[in-house]
Amino acid sequence: MTMGNQRVRETFVALADTLVDEFDIIDFLDMLAERCVELLEVTATGLMLADQGGTLSLVAASTEQARTLELLQLQTQEGPCLDCFRTGEPVRCPDLIEAVDRWPQFAPAAVEGGFFAVHALPMRLRETVIGAMNLFTASPGTLGADAVELGQALANVATIGILHERSHRHGELVVEQLQTALDSRIAVEQAKGVLAARLHVTVAEAFVILRNHARRTNQRLVELSAAVVDGSADVAAVARSNG
Repeated sequence: MTMGNQRVRETFVALADTLVDEFDIIDFLDMLAERCVELLEVTATGLMLADQGGTLSLVAASTEQARTLELLQLQTQEGPCLDCFRTGEPVRCPDLIEAVDRWPQFAPAAVEGGFFAVHALPMRLRETVIGAMNLFTASPGTLGADAVELGQALANVATIGILHERSHRHGELVVEQLQTALDSRIAVEQAKGVLAARLHVTVAEAFVILRNHARRTNQRLVELSAAVVDGSADVAAVARSNG
C-alpha cells in the first residue's frame, strides 16, 4: 500500500482544520471520501451521517456507483453501513458474492456494480456514533491491518472535527447541525443535476466542475450550489473557470 507520510500528514491536518470561518462541511466530507480512496487504495468510498431522529442519510460518495449503493442501503434498510452504525463497530465483508444471505438486496447490487468486497467503519467518539464510512473494493479480500487502522483514524479525526466545530461555533445540538449537513447535500445534488443538464456532462463531471469553481472563487460549496439552482450563478462562467 502506498501511504506517503507527507500526504497522510496533510490529510490529518485538513481534517482537523474545521475552526475556520469558511469551513464547508460538504466539501470536508467529500475530501474525506476522496482521500480514503487515495490513501487506503480502495475503489470507492461512501459516507453516511445520522439526522435528528437517528436515521442515516447519504452525505458523500467518491463515485456515482458508490452513491447508488449507499442509496440502495437506505431504501432497503440493509447493508454494511447500516449494520456498522447500529452496532458502532466495524463491519467486514471480504466476499460480497457470498453475502447474499446476509444482505439479499445489497450484495447482488454491489457485485453488479463492480464491487466484490466492502468494509464499513464507524464515525464515532466514545459512545457517540454520528455515522459510518463504507470502503468498497473491486476485488474480493480483506483490507490490510494498516489500511483499516488508517481508515479508522481518518474517520475518528473527522468525527472529532465535526463535533468540535459544531459545539464551538454554534452551541447547538450535534444532531441539529448534522441535519444542516444533510440539507446542504440536497442543494449540492440539485446543482449537480442542473450543471449536468446545462453543460451536457455526466453528474460526476458536473460535481468536479462545481467543486473546482467553489474552491477557485473561495465560495462555500453549498452557497454556490444554491446559486446554481436558483439561477443567480452564471453557469457559463462556472464552466469557463474549469478550463
